[in-house]
Amino acid sequence: MIELKKINKDFQNSKVLNDCSLTINKGETMVIIGCSGVGKSVLLKHIIGILRPDSGDVIVDGQSVPHLRDRDLNKLRLEIGMLFQGAALFDSLTVGENVGFLLKEHSSATDELVEKRVKESLAMVGLRGIESLMPVSLSGGMKKRVGLARAICSQDLKIILYDEPTTGLDPIMADAINNLIISLHDKLNITSVAVTHDMNSAYKIADRIAMLYKGKIIAIGTPQEIKKTKNPFVKQFIAGDAHGPITEHLAVES
Repeated sequence: MIELKKINKDFQNSKVLNDCSLTINKGETMVIIGCSGVGKSVLLKHIIGILRPDSGDVIVDGQSVPHLRDRDLNKLRLEIGMLFQGAALFDSLTVGENVGFLLKEHSSATDELVEKRVKESLAMVGLRGIESLMPVSLSGGMKKRVGLARAICSQDLKIILYDEPTTGLDPIMADAINNLIISLHDKLNITSVAVTHDMNSAYKIADRIAMLYKGKIIAIGTPQEIKKTKNPFVKQFIAGDAHGPITEHLAVES
């Protein structure tokens, strides 16, 4: 469903992605782990076409995303839902307007169909009847769920991308979001990609886990395989240990 082929991306002479390659199978949930600032969100933005690689290719459902015309890219984006870090709701729009925004602005759907899809999407995340509320009145967990409702609002959904879905939430709400991610994956039969540094979340929702370090995928496997890894960088990260090769490399670079 998604293939990253030797992606390179620099920002201000700093290499964020370095010949990064990854294949994500149709229908699986891939979780990408890694330290803060390592480029996990940058990778997601390449999949949805917000960013274009300096070199390499991104193939989504058989299409080369960097080479799509704007019209075709907008069409592809109707097949991809994205939950941004912090939910990224428009403060000036109601919940209903937020959820239906992409469908209304980038498709030929009628107002009646948009309204129907908004209600269905909010119901799927357990938030019936809140269309008229403003984002400022919502808790952090509710904002995440509204963001999820917006991500699944399209009729043509094939992929959902999650950018740090549990960041900023207490453990109970984080687990509720994890359960919701699993439920939506099963109900909608979609391919899911989540980036996180929350290992509890990674182990719970993933079919496979890949670790991004220094712009490359350095390990990939099932949750059980990752737990048993002998890779010293992965072992340090998943253990949350302040001492190890990652720390040593950072010290050398600084």
